[in-house]
Amino acid sequence: MVITGGSSGIGRCTAALFARRGWDVGLIARGRNGLESAQEEVRQGGARTAIAEADVSDSAALEQAATAIEAELGPIDAWVNCAGVSSYGRFMDVPEEDYERVTRVTYLGVVNGTRVALKRMLPRNRGNIVNVGSAVALRAVPMQSAYSAAKHAVAGFTEALRAELVEARSAVQLGIVHPPSTNTPFFSHAASHLPEGGVPRPPPPIYAPEITADAIHLAVTQNRRSVQVGGQTAMFGVANTVMPGALDWLLGHLGTTATQVTNSERIAAQRDETLHRPSLRASPVHGPFGGETLGHSVQMALSRNPTLCVGLGVAALAFLTSRLTRR
Repeated sequence: MVITGGSSGIGRCTAALFARRGWDVGLIARGRNGLESAQEEVRQGGARTAIAEADVSDSAALEQAATAIEAELGPIDAWVNCAGVSSYGRFMDVPEEDYERVTRVTYLGVVNGTRVALKRMLPRNRGNIVNVGSAVALRAVPMQSAYSAAKHAVAGFTEALRAELVEARSAVQLGIVHPPSTNTPFFSHAASHLPEGGVPRPPPPIYAPEITADAIHLAVTQNRRSVQVGGQTAMFGVANTVMPGALDWLLGHLGTTATQVTNSERIAAQRDETLHRPSLRASPVHGPFGGETLGHSVQMALSRNPTLCVGLGVAALAFLTSRLTRR
């Protein structure tokens, strides 16, 4: 399998999980130091691994990277588009070049990766592609208009392409996983144009990246069409459908402060903006918000066991029916 954005955060965490489950893993990212560090971690899981430097916004470089990985590991059975970057700030404060860069990596990087994967999978009529979306693909948030728009585009692209694959009766599977706020270096890597010297942070509740990695594994191995990770993500989509105006007000008043930290030397010390250049560091899986991180998601546990979900639903319906009939 191949994971883009595999040198840190969710991508790196996902690579380690698949390696422990017996998969050979190819990693694609921009930074050599991060790739080599991630490769060593994956090898500890007992898997064969290959790495390739490429910027996902460069389709030719991505094609070369995939060819190199296949030469080492064999045909690509699964492809996870996980690379993403962001630039925080009010729309008019975010430079045009930041907006374009976020779009090229976070959206067009998924398009490029999917095309490279399909060129290999369609002739064999097998394979699985998983695109990493976001809770902000279900409801956009202030201070992240570029990233929110790119993730909305990823969701729309995934839906359109899935319909094409269905029409073509292709056995290639295409899914999307929507992570919640997650404790990864993503926020330290994002560009920041926040007011008053603020630096980016995930709004609570914050989840461990292992939860999303598990969701990606679920999507690949069980051909899930869409997986929403965490109650926060599920509620975002429902709330935006039921009360979009109220959500506008809530996010407008609270979302601005929830996405930034001010006067935190510990958080600021880990800043490593990588929007326009790769990191020179070996980025870890986890970010600097460990003390606030949830390590378990009841919603994901239920998603893993649809039978249990149905059983709970039937039990709840039976309980309500009995209460109503008593009246």
